[in-house]
Amino acid sequence: MRTLFIYYVAITLPSHSLKADVLLVIVTLLAAISWMFSKEAVSEMPPLLFIGSRFLLAGIFLALFCKRSLFSLNSKQWLASTQVGILFGLAMCLWIFGLFYAKNLGEGAFITSIASILVAPISYLIFKAKVEKSNWLALPVAFIGLGLLGLENGFHPEQSQLFFLGAAILLSLTFILNGRAAARMSATALTAISLTFVGIMAILISVFVETWPEAATVSMTQWLLLSALIGTAARFLLQTYAQGLTTPSHAAVIMILEPIWTALIAAAWFNERMSGMQLIGCSLIFSALIINRWSSVRIWLKSRGH
Repeated sequence: MRTLFIYYVAITLPSHSLKADVLLVIVTLLAAISWMFSKEAVSEMPPLLFIGSRFLLAGIFLALFCKRSLFSLNSKQWLASTQVGILFGLAMCLWIFGLFYAKNLGEGAFITSIASILVAPISYLIFKAKVEKSNWLALPVAFIGLGLLGLENGFHPEQSQLFFLGAAILLSLTFILNGRAAARMSATALTAISLTFVGIMAILISVFVETWPEAATVSMTQWLLLSALIGTAARFLLQTYAQGLTTPSHAAVIMILEPIWTALIAAAWFNERMSGMQLIGCSLIFSALIINRWSSVRIWLKSRGH
């Protein structure tokens, strides 16, 4: 089905750039829809068991598309993939608890998106990587927005907000290690291994801390499969393909749409509403995302003008 979809897009859209833009928008939609799938799933099954099963299924599914690449990896590449998987696993464990306790998915998506803003300063602290001025400017804007979200309850952050922030910090570290590993191996193989390790890790923790349901219900299985195959595996396959058709600047700009889609879907599906304080806080975080990627935004706007 993926091959047929990509073929359809390839013959109906006139340019690689436009194809990539359309596919990346679809990727952000799939990521946002995955929040809804996950929230429905954890209402019926333990959160760690869910996230472990979801990522294990997705990792195995992705592995079917990159068997040759997996068999050609050397020990150093396997080690790098495993390190990414372990860190990603810790991040996802925090994220799923944030989702489990969350009263507003849109707010959670904006808090989690801070991960992309933290990548540059953390890269500077660890690897002395170059940081643009826009990256430093984005930080205070993002944290003012985060502070306003915490002020919603008289500066008593909700449990879910703390979990989402912890996940964002670990995700930023994951992005850094993932980027360094992806430069030396197949991106699809790296993703398949890291997703599988997330699954194994979360399920092992779940065995000791959660009570598993005696039987799987139809709706439980439905939400799990939708999350694993559509929200995770299909999303990463399309993302890998689309990023191969465009420049990193294009991809970076479009990917910031995810929290907006998540908030809109949560409003439609769960009838969620944000207070004025939440709207201002999320708006500041989104502004910080644009500031953080301003050089990419500027390149993207120039390309759209031609």
